[in-house]
Formats: sequence, C-alpha cells, structure tokens
Amino acid sequence: MRRITFWALSTLTVLVLLFSYHTSRSSVAALPSLTTQAVVSQQSATPSSSQPTTSSTSPSGASGTFSGDEVMTRYGVVQVRITVDGGRITAAEAIQFPTADRHDQMINSQAVPVYNSEAVDVQSADIDVVSGATVTWEGYTSSLQSAIDQAHL
Repeated sequence: MRRITFWALSTLTVLVLLFSYHTSRSSVAALPSLTTQAVVSQQSATPSSSQPTTSSTSPSGASGTFSGDEVMTRYGVVQVRITVDGGRITAAEAIQFPTADRHDQMINSQAVPVYNSEAVDVQSADIDVVSGATVTWEGYTSSLQSAIDQAHL
C-alpha cells in the first residue's frame, strides 16, 4: 500500500511540475530596433506605396526603387522593397512584416535578414524558406515577385 501511495504522489508531483513549466517562447525579450523599424514602416506605408518610387526607362535595364504589393498573411502584412541598378537587384528590404507578438518578432528578426540577402544573391523570388518562418516566406516571395515584375526584370 505504501508503494502505491508513494507512486501516485510522485506521479502527481511530476505532472504538476510539467504543466507549470513556462516555455522559452513566453520569456523572449522583444527586440527594440525590430519593433521600431516595423512600426515606422507600417506608419509610412501609403496606398500608393506599391508603385515605384523612382525608375528609369533605359534600355540597359531598370534602375530605381520598387515596392511590391502588400501581401496579407494570417499573421500580418508583408511588403518588400527592392533597389535595382542596371537591371540587377542591389538591395532587398522587408518594409512590413508581422511583429504582433514576441514570437513573431523572434522568428522574423532571424528570417527577414536571410530573405533580404538571398533575394539579392539569387536575383529572383526563388528563395529558400527559413525553418519556422514559412508564412512570412510566402508573403515575402509574393511581394518580392510583385516588385520584380514592376521593375520588369
């Protein structure tokens, strides 16, 4: 009888400890620079922001800055801006991306710079997905392709 009582109390104690454990997801500190960037980007976005801000019609290739469409994902809007010089993408920047909670901030603070860099490296919207940021990737590639189409690349 003692063994059964000891076993039951031990099991109950382990279950209580297991269910009261807080995962690391709830203790991640918000990144101030990321939050500020996203807020500024979202405030400065206008309905006409999907149009190129500058462009050139030179026969050697497009040059200028082109903002892709705002793509709504289940976690928020994603929008990409590319800089083109001589028909080549020289910079890509996500100007809007989900930052609603700490989890979004944590994921996108790691994934968005990878997406930006890879877009410049491959010169297309055919970029690899970062594990854990699939939804952002879907919005990013759609907006990036829109910006590329505007630049006629």
